Amino acid sequence: MTYQIMQKKALVVGVSGITGSNLAETLLAHNWTVYGLARTPGTGPEGLLPVAADLLNPDSLNTALAEVSPTHVFITSWMRNDTEAENIRVNSLMVRNLLTAVSTKKTVQHVALVTGLKHYLGPFEAYAKAGTLPQTPVREEHPRLPIENFYYAQEDEVYAAAERDGFTWSIHRPHTVIGKAVGNMMNMGTTLAVYASICKETGRPFQFPGSEAQWNGISDVTDARILAQHMLWAAMTEAAHNQAFNVANGDVFRWNWLWQQLANWFGIEARGFDGTIRPLEAELAQDSALWADIAATHGLNEPDLNRLASAWHTDLDLSRPIEVMTDMSKSRKLGFTVYQNTRDSFFDLFTRLRAERLIP
Repeated sequence: MTYQIMQKKALVVGVSGITGSNLAETLLAHNWTVYGLARTPGTGPEGLLPVAADLLNPDSLNTALAEVSPTHVFITSWMRNDTEAENIRVNSLMVRNLLTAVSTKKTVQHVALVTGLKHYLGPFEAYAKAGTLPQTPVREEHPRLPIENFYYAQEDEVYAAAERDGFTWSIHRPHTVIGKAVGNMMNMGTTLAVYASICKETGRPFQFPGSEAQWNGISDVTDARILAQHMLWAAMTEAAHNQAFNVANGDVFRWNWLWQQLANWFGIEARGFDGTIRPLEAELAQDSALWADIAATHGLNEPDLNRLASAWHTDLDLSRPIEVMTDMSKSRKLGFTVYQNTRDSFFDLFTRLRAERLIP
């Protein structure tokens, strides 16, 4: 897709994460000016203008954004807390503080917010539990669940600020996001790459950790590059303004097929669902020292297993009691036709992780 987007200035919030980093790369490739906000934004891709700020501190935001006047704000950041009540308080405050800080600029035309399928499946405390399970594939018109959910609170902050300041908005609900990031809290692709690497080093079988429903059911995922293109498309497409969208690769698969494909890439033995859910978090719990040794042996750049693997989140997705996939009809009807092969999403990620010396 080609967009006429000169003189656009993006503020990518959460630029160090999977979604934010890939979005920044995409916007830069389309000649945007891109400011990347994070508590520790790092260097990022060439051309990124880093902004260090704490979303929970209005003074920090006001100082950091004093010389930044974005036309578009992309919110990809969130913070995990011990309870959903605290998730709601903290994550809605982050969005409110940010949109209050940029409201003084009078330059914001569009705000995009990334949430996800917990919109349909429920928050961490009630995730995919009986009584909250939607009909699948999930569709955007599915009503909010009658339980507290920090995604709803974040959306409401965007709606209120849009009403106040007059910008358009888009909400993006990806399935599991596959892409490269270090220190990310929800990172299935890299988690599985680390697990497979440990299996190869130790001779362990590559055991599917999840449920029978996930093993045999239909699923989909969202490549971070597809999500980035979707956010760009929605920002630049008038018909997509003030809309919420599912976003996924566009194909579907079953884990009982893909698991063997992933094992083949690493040259290891695959074992499927054997009647028991076997949480990956427990499998990797004792492997921190082992990973440090693997990193030292192979000269890897990240010896801290916990900065690469987020087994808790991978377990959450793979242990669901129903098959889960998204309906993309709404985006397709409005013209977003980009497609990504899911097997290639994983293989491209593994190749990049190896090239950047994050896995052996």
